[in-house]
Amino acid sequence: MATRVLIVDDDPSVREVLSDYLSQHGYEVALAESGEAMRAELERALPAVLLLDIGLPGEDGLTLARFVRERYDIGIIMVTGADTVIDRVAGLEVGADDYIAKPFDPRELRARLKSVLRRLQGQGAAEPKASRELVTIGGCTLNLRSRELRDGKGRDVPITAMEFSLLKTFLDHPNQVLSRDQLLSLTRNREWEPFDRSIDIRIARLRRKIEEDPDRPRAIKTVRGAGYMYTPAST
Repeated sequence: MATRVLIVDDDPSVREVLSDYLSQHGYEVALAESGEAMRAELERALPAVLLLDIGLPGEDGLTLARFVRERYDIGIIMVTGADTVIDRVAGLEVGADDYIAKPFDPRELRARLKSVLRRLQGQGAAEPKASRELVTIGGCTLNLRSRELRDGKGRDVPITAMEFSLLKTFLDHPNQVLSRDQLLSLTRNREWEPFDRSIDIRIARLRRKIEEDPDRPRAIKTVRGAGYMYTPAST
């Protein structure tokens, strides 16, 4: 079965070029010019990867990426108008798996599609290895199968795909110091630069969600000059 890709872009020429190129390489392509059209396509058939323009009029790509990530477990590649750190971090913060800046060569897009698909398939294959479906981390409970995080009162705590990957990585490496570079590699975000400090932003946000006192974290600790370490409550 062909891999389905949904392209969301308000420029008809971009939609046409990408649709023709990806179709020629065996992808099943769906098109949408707006957030409303995107939602209709998602209801009709779920794609494996969403290619989402960040500069859409009305509901922008970041808003739509957040909507998708909260509801669907699919790959998201953001398309930005310029290769800036702000756009890149903003896209990744709302749960995108990758980004690509205009203008781009369709061959580069195809390579990034393959990379995201490999990453998603790798995550899916790794899930059955977990000995438990529900695990406690900090003051919350994480469902490894549904990727849902709930607080001590059973209330849903929204998390992005990257935040889930970070939590899963920490759970798989308890009491082990992990550098920023190791965290980026283990969460399969190797496209990022090793010195990318946005990993610190994500961990700070995770602490606000799982720690009783984020300023004095007990689950995810900072090891000065080395990285971060997850300490289970039982230790």
